[in-house]
Amino acid sequence: MRVSRVTLKTVILVFAGLLCLSNPIKSADINAKAGTSSFSFLKINIGARSVGMGSAATGLANDEGSLYYNPAGIGSFEEKRLIAGYHNYFADLQSGYLGVIKPISEKIVAGVSLDYLSYGSFVRTDEAGTNLGDFGGGDLMFAVTGAYRQSYDLWFGSTVKLLYEKVDKYSSVAIATDLAVRYSRIRNRLVFGLMIQNLGTQLSSLGNEKDPLPLTLRAGVSGRPRGLPITIAGDLVLPVDNDFGVALGAEYHEFKPFYFRLGWNSLGSSYRTADSEDKWAGLSIGAGFDIKRYQISYAFTPAAELGESHRITITGGI
Repeated sequence: MRVSRVTLKTVILVFAGLLCLSNPIKSADINAKAGTSSFSFLKINIGARSVGMGSAATGLANDEGSLYYNPAGIGSFEEKRLIAGYHNYFADLQSGYLGVIKPISEKIVAGVSLDYLSYGSFVRTDEAGTNLGDFGGGDLMFAVTGAYRQSYDLWFGSTVKLLYEKVDKYSSVAIATDLAVRYSRIRNRLVFGLMIQNLGTQLSSLGNEKDPLPLTLRAGVSGRPRGLPITIAGDLVLPVDNDFGVALGAEYHEFKPFYFRLGWNSLGSSYRTADSEDKWAGLSIGAGFDIKRYQISYAFTPAAELGESHRITITGGI
């Protein structure tokens, strides 16, 4: 009983600290560096389970979405795993994610993943407004991930990414890496995660100048209080091109194989315009259910004037 109280007390204190540090971001107070990074699609969170929990997954890092949120987390898998997701994004943008994870040895686990974003089709016109046809664009990422289990409690992970972007006849190439660590206590009931994300550079640019990548520092914690059918998680997110953010989430699994998820991300308030009264931007809800070796998850995130976002993800053993 003492262990249970310590676990729950620690998690509550961490969450209280996160809430005290978080402040609603007013769209009128736009960060001066907003929009200055290239390959911004790297900031689009993946995985319906994680997004349904507010994208607070750096400290969670116990599913296939760890390929994105904390590569050290794939060190837990002892069999070949798959993640495949589709994202119906704002303004008719669409993206998808595919990843495979495979144990290499007792302590080493590897993974490969592919992430894309399609901008859709645009109409090209001249100065007089004459229709000159359509053009499109998109982003593509190919990544290789590795995780090493130093001990039962301590795991390390890294991802190397090759990035490609094209708009009409212009293209850009970049290379980046993620560096992460996962540390657990009390038999994985309390987990901490830390990651440096998108550390890299452009090799070529769409224009004459090269822009920095969206470098982000993520720190997270998750907990499973003994005797309660719930997992709670929280992340602190510090991007170089935006304000400091907080993500909070919970997953209720009393009715397993059905799961219910709820989350909030302070960076979601950036979707509001100056006179918006929308209080739901940043909120996320989700659900999932197990079918044999697989789990199918769905997440919904409203984004004020930009519209709505829907994600569907399938994960499981292969």
